[in-house]
Amino acid sequence: MTNKNKGLVVLVGAGPGDMGLLTLSGKQWLQKADVVLYDHLVNPDMIRFTQKSAEMIYVGKKEGVASMEQEQINNLLINKAREEKIVVRLKGGDPFIFGRGGEEIQAIQAVGIPFIIVPGVTSVTGVAAYAGIPLTHRHLSSTLSIITGSNEKNQGDIHIDWEKIASRSGTLVFLMGARKLPLIVEKLIKFGKSPDTPIAVVQWGTTARQKTWTGTLGTIVEISAEDKILPPALTIIGEVVNLKSKIEWYEHLPLFGKTVVVTRKGDQADSMIDRLRELGAEPFFFPVIETIAPDDWSPLDNALNNLSQYDGLIFTSVNGVRFFAERLKTIEQDIRELKGARVYTIGPKTAEAVRDLGIRVDVVPENFIAESLIESIGNAEGKRFLIPRATVARETLPEQLRKMGALVDVAPAYKTVLPSQSVDALEKRLKEGSVDVITFTSSSTVTNFLTLTGEQLLPAIKNTKIACIGPITAKTARDAGLNVEIMPEQYTVSSLMDAIEIFYQ
Repeated sequence: MTNKNKGLVVLVGAGPGDMGLLTLSGKQWLQKADVVLYDHLVNPDMIRFTQKSAEMIYVGKKEGVASMEQEQINNLLINKAREEKIVVRLKGGDPFIFGRGGEEIQAIQAVGIPFIIVPGVTSVTGVAAYAGIPLTHRHLSSTLSIITGSNEKNQGDIHIDWEKIASRSGTLVFLMGARKLPLIVEKLIKFGKSPDTPIAVVQWGTTARQKTWTGTLGTIVEISAEDKILPPALTIIGEVVNLKSKIEWYEHLPLFGKTVVVTRKGDQADSMIDRLRELGAEPFFFPVIETIAPDDWSPLDNALNNLSQYDGLIFTSVNGVRFFAERLKTIEQDIRELKGARVYTIGPKTAEAVRDLGIRVDVVPENFIAESLIESIGNAEGKRFLIPRATVARETLPEQLRKMGALVDVAPAYKTVLPSQSVDALEKRLKEGSVDVITFTSSSTVTNFLTLTGEQLLPAIKNTKIACIGPITAKTARDAGLNVEIMPEQYTVSSLMDAIEIFYQ
């Protein structure tokens, strides 16, 4: 059934917004997908789980805005699958809870295309949990009714048996009902629901933009009009709403409501993104660096074929370690040729990457910069060092070692390039002032970020708080006219996250 050559459609529920609520199965299918059709409410950061070659097709589904017709979406799924591709249909929430997933699968099944269904965390349960409202409670509500608040045919009324709905004593949840809130309230009161019934409206639930309004059926319409509550919003009606003040947690996280731009390259951004989510922030993934093989392997190959001549091996980054190890394997050379050479690294993550190769690290300087490493090396007179690093990097380390009488071979192990990506989403957020912090973990991230965003966005960037991993990166940012307000005492990603938390506390 999962044979790629036959074509396959995988219907995946993306959850209500927080990327952490995507299921493991959903992530695995995104990693395999040749084509992804995704909706408006899908967290765009999930796209980073896909292959670079995957075709991404936006199909809209934004409430109140014209989008691709359902029949067009069905035909796209069918046609792409007929091209013998794995097609992932990524839908917000759970595709079988007012997601029209059933209709799409019926269309797929009718033409004999294999399919798989991966359920998602529905907004009903996800948003309520993040708002601190239990939908059922032994003493308050033993039933739950889920009702659509939208009307695809644009008629004034919603086709609901209001009398039966209003008579239910449990919890009522209306999905996609922000625009119809006055009608919903009017009908429920008309058919017997008490105006004193508690109600909560949760906008952008499970994201850092989450906002909750509480009141009663008698007051919520006025509140909504005054604060202009807009979609996407979930409405919860019932006595369980009164528990919110005791249970709410998400909106009290230290970085709740903050949007933090992560500029690290894709495979190194996970730790930052996970930590930001734990703190309640919205990570905005905007990688500005891509690492690729150097133009010429010969300097590194020559060094690897003569490892026994070195007294010291210096790694300045995790990327240097990774490309060094991969090239060593490619040319079938043996790391044991290092013999008595001492291994130096800048930073604990680099040291960890070296140890993962089964190599002992002799020195990790107290401060994670080249200057501190030079102090740690001590007497370098007559010693030979190998530094596998990026093609373009600071020359401080090799220059100082040479002044100390050392022989230094700098071997390009990789080079950094600008990734090809759209700036549109970031530009929109910067111009509307909804980005709180931009993080930089190296001087090259600063330079590349400014190159990608261009001069027209510089005023907006200058008005945004800048967090830098250390003094070298901070100097590059300040030299570019940026306002660096956050920098940790220890120059690590973990400490940078702590510094952002402390800044806002």
